[in-house]
Amino acid sequence: MVPPEVQLLDLTGPAHLFYEANTYGANTTMHYLSLNAENESVSSAGILLGKLRPFKQFELTENDLLFLPGLESHLFFDKNFVTVHQRFFSWLKQQAHNGAKLCSVCTGAYFLGFAGLLTDKNCTTHWKYFKDFQARFPKAKLRSDRLLVKDGNCYSSAGVSSGIDLALYLLEELFGPVLATKVAKEVVIYLRRTENDPQLSVFLQYRNHIENRIHKIQDLLSQNLSRKQKITKLAEQVHMSPRNLTRLFKKTTGITIGDYLEKLRVEHAVQLLAKGSKVKTVANACGLQSSNQLRALLQKHQSVLPSQLARDSR
Repeated sequence: MVPPEVQLLDLTGPAHLFYEANTYGANTTMHYLSLNAENESVSSAGILLGKLRPFKQFELTENDLLFLPGLESHLFFDKNFVTVHQRFFSWLKQQAHNGAKLCSVCTGAYFLGFAGLLTDKNCTTHWKYFKDFQARFPKAKLRSDRLLVKDGNCYSSAGVSSGIDLALYLLEELFGPVLATKVAKEVVIYLRRTENDPQLSVFLQYRNHIENRIHKIQDLLSQNLSRKQKITKLAEQVHMSPRNLTRLFKKTTGITIGDYLEKLRVEHAVQLLAKGSKVKTVANACGLQSSNQLRALLQKHQSVLPSQLARDSR
């Protein structure tokens, strides 16, 4: 959806990620819809966007995603906004009923709210509008502590750049963590996810924060699993004391550095063993001293292993 005075990055960030995903075989088709009958719109930055198609030409299904980017606040603060666009909100509600994934970016969450789709639903929006949003949609469960939120087929993200995180999350959900990782690497961005979302690769988990020092430590750990990491050396990389790094890592991610490293090792080991690598080779690749140490680690985390590996580790 391309509303008038759209925030450009809200729109182009997710669009570019899906474009990149197609180069890795995602095979998606994108359309750009108008909020009204016009086939063009001017962004908040004054850039003209053309070749738009009226929303009423489309009937979405559970195979479709609709991104709802943010727009200038004076538009949705206008008391006539809902009345003027009532047909769109009725259409949007029908698409939700059809099972389409509705994905708001920044203040795009207002579209979901005006359509009556956030009753008893977890959601988020730009921090600047929390108070107004909660007042307008008191039955919505607004999460002020999340970059992105999923509740049913409604997805929402907190601000301009978090639309990119949301697009990455959706790519991982639809096509798996390998493709999502390739796309993230292609556009040189961090991987951020909400820790409350199930069945995420640990390499994508615990990234739902904006503490760049901890992102750097997570990168160092995940990219150097074969090396033994000393807390003093890690702390030096982000100009902190070991004590402060330990405290900040736990506060930011919810787990300790040691627990995070264990999770990385377990998942990496599972991937290598599934490919047929020998146990000793896998142990070395995970920075462990022996095959027995690897077996003990897998035994400890038996509940999260694939059934075959769980049996083999006993």
